[in-house]
Amino acid sequence: MSNPLQQTIEALAKEKGIEPEIVITAIEDAVLTASRKHYKSTENLRTKFNSDTGQVELYSVRQIVNEVADPLTEISLVEAQELYGDEAEVDMEIEFPKPTDGLGRIAAQAAKQVIFQKVREAERDNVYDEFHERVGEVVGGTVKRFESGDIIVEMGRVEAILRRRDQSRAENYVIGDRIRAVIVEVTKDTKSQQIILSRTHEDLLVRMFQQEVPEIYDGTVQIKGAVREAGDRAKVSVYSNERDIDPIGACVGMKGTRVQAIIRELRGEKIDIVEWSEDAILYVTNAISPAKIQRVTILDETERVVEIVVDDSQLSLAIGKKGQNVRLAAKLTGWKIDIKSEEEKRREVEAQFDELEEGQDAATLTLPGLDDEQLVRLSNAELDTAEALLETTPENLAKVAGVDEPTAVELQTAIREQVVAAEKAAEAALVEGEPKISEDQISEPEENIVTDGDSGGVQIESTTGVAPETANDDETETQAVGESVSDQTSVEPRHEGNRES
Repeated sequence: MSNPLQQTIEALAKEKGIEPEIVITAIEDAVLTASRKHYKSTENLRTKFNSDTGQVELYSVRQIVNEVADPLTEISLVEAQELYGDEAEVDMEIEFPKPTDGLGRIAAQAAKQVIFQKVREAERDNVYDEFHERVGEVVGGTVKRFESGDIIVEMGRVEAILRRRDQSRAENYVIGDRIRAVIVEVTKDTKSQQIILSRTHEDLLVRMFQQEVPEIYDGTVQIKGAVREAGDRAKVSVYSNERDIDPIGACVGMKGTRVQAIIRELRGEKIDIVEWSEDAILYVTNAISPAKIQRVTILDETERVVEIVVDDSQLSLAIGKKGQNVRLAAKLTGWKIDIKSEEEKRREVEAQFDELEEGQDAATLTLPGLDDEQLVRLSNAELDTAEALLETTPENLAKVAGVDEPTAVELQTAIREQVVAAEKAAEAALVEGEPKISEDQISEPEENIVTDGDSGGVQIESTTGVAPETANDDETETQAVGESVSDQTSVEPRHEGNRES
């Protein structure tokens, strides 16, 4: 039958979820620490737990040597052979028992602290080993208590923390509430909970889609990207390698049942489901929905900047409340989006025509072969516009610029070509037309599925093109036209997705 201490060790190990050997090692280390404080000597002390008696035995260990230098840690071969016979050899160790009865209260208290420390370390190691490979997994728990705005979540025998910054502003909890969150980090921190949860991370949205949509779980439909402003709105881009499977329809579900389950779990957060595309223009067009796009132009492919032109009535819908719609679209696609109304774009092009009529500034022209000093001489001679440079004679231009006449003729030819190119570009920008998307990318008349997170219903509205034609009446707040909104903040919630008829 096990002794009382052995039973206590096994009970403690079971309660803490650690091996009994860890507790025994902790006890041995604790007694060893207390013994060193009590005896205050340079002896080589060693402790052993006797499972039969339930006692921790203390020994002074001495090494067998030919010539003794330190009698506290060494013993001569002759003396050792007198004790143990011819079996004793040099470099062997002999253990001499020492009493532990007189360790005292202070030594016992120190031993208790060592035991607690060792057990806590073992617990932390176990938690880390169990959960560090589960980062990104959705787990459930119960709200246990609140600490300075942070929520402590009980997950079986361990606790996790949901920090204030990882909580959705649309959610409120009380003690005892069930809560689901995604594990974002597991640490070995000794001062607080090791498992860090989040209700605002994109992974929570992705995992929920995997749980609700079988096509995503088995890989038929892929989630290419997900962005959130927790509590308000989210955008998810999906793609299917199989042509007969509609990725948006699979995510929405029959009468919106699949996406509605996710919306309820996220306390009414609106979710836009858009189709991913390798074509940047089509992808940006899909991501900016529900607004109808007039034109999309790539301004800088290296810096990933696009310009979107929308009808004046669609501007507030495209931007969203406080820029939320276009900001999420920019984060989802990875492109900086400069959005303008048709009227703003028209004024911009007309201003370019006015500049051409007044004469293009020489500073904006490319004048090959001229240095700064030559450009200054041209400016001093009032040859600082395209009109003035073309009206002057090659002889005068050569004289002012300090070049020969053939070079002056070449300069005027280059200027004339630049003016013509600028005029053509301005004329093309004034032409009203469809979005710059190839005909084979424009789908047939579609159904636009709009999910109302508050009512729980699903409406199917008939549309033509890549986005609905009607604006959301709730989206009344706009921003400065033409402003780059890739780094803006906040908008109105609405869910929708396009699905081929």
